[in-house]
Formats: sequence, C-alpha cells, structure tokens
Amino acid sequence: MADFGEYPPNMAPQDALVVRQQAEADHAVVPYTAEDLSRPATGPLNPFRDQTTALKRKNVLTGHAEETFISEHTFRAKHRAVEGRGGPEREHQTNRELKAEAAKIRATREGKGSAMITEGAGAYVGPWAKYKQKEYEIVDEDHELASDEEYEIVEEEEDDDVIESGTVVQAPSDALARREAEEALGDETSTFHGAEEHDYQGRTYMHVPQDLEINLRKEVGSIKNYIPQKQIFSWKEHTKSAAKAVTALRFFPNSGHLFLSAGADATVKIWDFYHERELLRTYSGHSKAVSDICFNTDGTQFLTASYDRMMKLWDTETGKCLNRFTTGKTPHVIKFNPDPEHSNEFLAGMSDKKIVQFDIRKPSETIQEYDHHLAAINTIVFVDNNRRFMTTSDDKSLRAWDYNIPVPIKYIAEPDMYPMTRAASHPSGKYVAYQSSDNQILVYGANEKFRQNRKKSYRGHNNAGMAIDLECSPDGQFLASGDSAGYVCFWDWKTCKMYHKLKAGAQAATCVQWHPQETSKVITAGLDGEIRLWD
Repeated sequence: MADFGEYPPNMAPQDALVVRQQAEADHAVVPYTAEDLSRPATGPLNPFRDQTTALKRKNVLTGHAEETFISEHTFRAKHRAVEGRGGPEREHQTNRELKAEAAKIRATREGKGSAMITEGAGAYVGPWAKYKQKEYEIVDEDHELASDEEYEIVEEEEDDDVIESGTVVQAPSDALARREAEEALGDETSTFHGAEEHDYQGRTYMHVPQDLEINLRKEVGSIKNYIPQKQIFSWKEHTKSAAKAVTALRFFPNSGHLFLSAGADATVKIWDFYHERELLRTYSGHSKAVSDICFNTDGTQFLTASYDRMMKLWDTETGKCLNRFTTGKTPHVIKFNPDPEHSNEFLAGMSDKKIVQFDIRKPSETIQEYDHHLAAINTIVFVDNNRRFMTTSDDKSLRAWDYNIPVPIKYIAEPDMYPMTRAASHPSGKYVAYQSSDNQILVYGANEKFRQNRKKSYRGHNNAGMAIDLECSPDGQFLASGDSAGYVCFWDWKTCKMYHKLKAGAQAATCVQWHPQETSKVITAGLDGEIRLWD
C-alpha cells in the first residue's frame, strides 16, 4: 500500500496536477472520502452566521448543494418554455433529426404566392403566409366506429355565420328582450310617504315654513357659521335596500327646508329637514344607480343622472317626470345653468369625454358639445357670473370654457397633477376648491387667469380611489370634506388648518352638504346608506 502521507488529500488543484505527473502508478488516484468532502472550510467560524444555513451549503459527492426559492409562476413559465421547444429529450436529438422536424413544420405552411397577383387565389402573401390546420375525417352519425380506430366527429361549418360587407345585422332576440326589460324598469313613478300632501291652507311641502325660530328667507351667508360638534339625528331609509349607498345630497335652494338624496338603489328621495324630519316622496324611474342630482334655481324642478345612461327632469312637488335626455353614454355630473337667461339649459359631463348642453324644452336636441377632454368628465362648476364654467376630467387636466363656445379658453395640465373628482365653489365667487386624488384639496382662481393658489392646500384626510364630496360653509369661513375612512373633516379657509374631524360611520363618507341658513348644521352620507345630521 502506498503512503499517502507524502501527498496530502487537501492539496490545492494546481499543486495536485504537478504532483500527479511525478507520482507513481499507485499514487495516480487520490482517494477523497465523504468525510473529507464534508469538512468545514478552513478558518475561524463567523459568530454572526446562522449555522443551520451553513450546513445547507456543504459539499456533496456530486458537487455543491445550494437551496434556491422561485415562485410558482416563474417555475411554470420556465417549464412551458422548455416544453415548447420539445422538452428535455430535444437535447438528445441529432442535428439531422432536428432539421427533419423543422422541415415538417415548414411543409405545413402555405405558399408565398406570386408577386404579380394582388388579390384572389395565388395572391402574394410573403412572410404573412399562414400554416395549414389539421384536417379531421368527417364521420356520419350512423357510422359505427371500429374498436381499434379513433375518429373525431366534426360538424360541417355553415355559411350562415359569414356576413358580407355592407349587410345590416339584426340585433339578437335576447338583447332586444333585455332592452325591453330595462325600458319597463324605467317607467317613472312617484310615491308620497308623508302624513298629508296639503296643510289646512292647501299648501304642499314646497312652501317655506315660517313657524320656526330661524328665518329661512334671509340672504344665504348673512350669518356666521361654526363647526358642528355632534350628531343629532339620522335618516336610515336608504339602508333598507340591498344597494344602500347614498351617491348625492342636495339642499333645497336658498331656504334648505327640504333636501334630496340619491342612492345606488336607483331612487331619489326628498326629506323634510324640519318638523317631523320625515321622508316625503320617492322618485323611481331609473334602472341603475343615480350618479348625480341638481335643483334648478327656484327648486321647482330637478335633474337626475343615472348609470342607465338616462337623464330625467322631475317636478319636485308632484313627482312627475317631465322630460328624458340621453346621448347613449353614461352621465357622471349634471348642472343647471344658474343664469336666469339660460335657466332652461343644463350641462352634463359624460363618460365619452364630452360635455353636452341640453335645453329642457327640446329633449331630443343637443344644443352644444364641448369635446376637448381626453377622458370621462368629473366636475362642472359655473364661474364669473355664470358666463363661464370650469371642468375637470380623468385625463388629469382642468379646462375653462366660455358658455356656448366649444373651445377652451384655459387649459391646465401639469406633470404632478392628479384627477380631480369633486369641486365646490367658494361663496365669494373668486375660488373653486377641487378634491384631488392625492389626498389633498387644491384651490384654483375663478377669475381671468384660472391659476392655482399655491398658498392653499388642505391635507389630513384620505380620498384616494374614491369621489369624495367637499363643501364650503355659506359664509366662506370653513371647508368641509368627507373621507374614505368614514370621517368628516373641517378646515379653516384662510389658514388651511384642520379644526375638527368627526367619525361619521364605518364606511366612506362620500357626501357632505352645509345647510344654507343654519349656523352649524351639516348633513353627511356615504356607503353605509345612513344620512346623518350634525350640529
């Protein structure tokens, strides 16, 4: 037996090669054992290294073992890539076999055609030639299949599915039936829920009450406002339906003795703010959720916009639907023109990037279209004594327009801008506050230049991913906004300081309205369907 002490087994590879050339015949193979291979690396141990991790990386007889972690998606992608190239057995094929497979695939491809022919049979297709599909034998239904044969029954293709150019295709019967069902759901009805429609003098709920401690006929904003402190009442009628979210709230113009609420249950309800605080009337006529509502200047009529792509004009007192408007697209926001000269006209921001202008006396005609936006319209605000209006869109821009002129006079789109989903004009008429989707409220001037007021930015609430309402107090001293976590936040308009934060439900508070005549009364609503009154 040779003496291996002269040639130690842990010799470096480059030294081993030199020694091996000079070694005797019985020294040609160095017998490394498993114990030698599993010895730890030379040197002191690292006290900060996990020993269990070190044991996983020991040498083995066949090489060096390591653990790795890959996701299931990555493994499947790699596996499909290998299988698509023929699998592991492809590595053992010769070049001749690989070339034969490629030739078979090329044989199934159609010819390139003649470059002299442009159309018809034999036309030139060049590198766009298709591959022939596998053809299967067609077997008759009464034909018996042999036990050792396999057939696939293929139905003959009929030419009825082939439609020539210019052919008018009739709508499918199921689509017509669905459309008729939606139209049937859209029949307008109104239900009165109050104790009595007329009082002892024959007056309806439209009459502004005068038996209260507060004068509801005074000028809006003539008294000082304060921030509410607690909840004093709630209306829960919307919570009784499956789709219980409240999508919009609007006070009756000037007096505020009534207010409207629109819900995801496709209904609009009008409520008495004073006396019994009861539900007075429900307006039903939409087949999908109501997206926006708007009173006219005197409150005798109001508009509703819905996701069923319809806009409807209602009589506030009788509940009758007076007119219907549609462009075939979904209206997101709707606004009456406050100008007395154009009180019969309204604007609607649609999902197809357009702002359309209608006259309530001509429901079948579109008076004007403003189509410079690049995405769905979010807000419409009248400014400059109602001679102009400002719009925002999901295209992260703000545009200002002259009324009746479909060309924007101002275009604002900065790289750091986010979509602005809701807007509220300041009572002074000089500013418009916008709910920006980056959890802040921005203020833009409503004068000639429409510049952003960089000194005013209201933060501290969360609105990302939702359209959260905001509202200025009638005297312009405070700004209120909802929150996606269910809070109602109040800021000082001048200092931008947050004064108060009220918890208004477990779900998002999306609607906020400040009473036009009270000092500190605010109503809120949201996804939970409950309308809350704060004072």
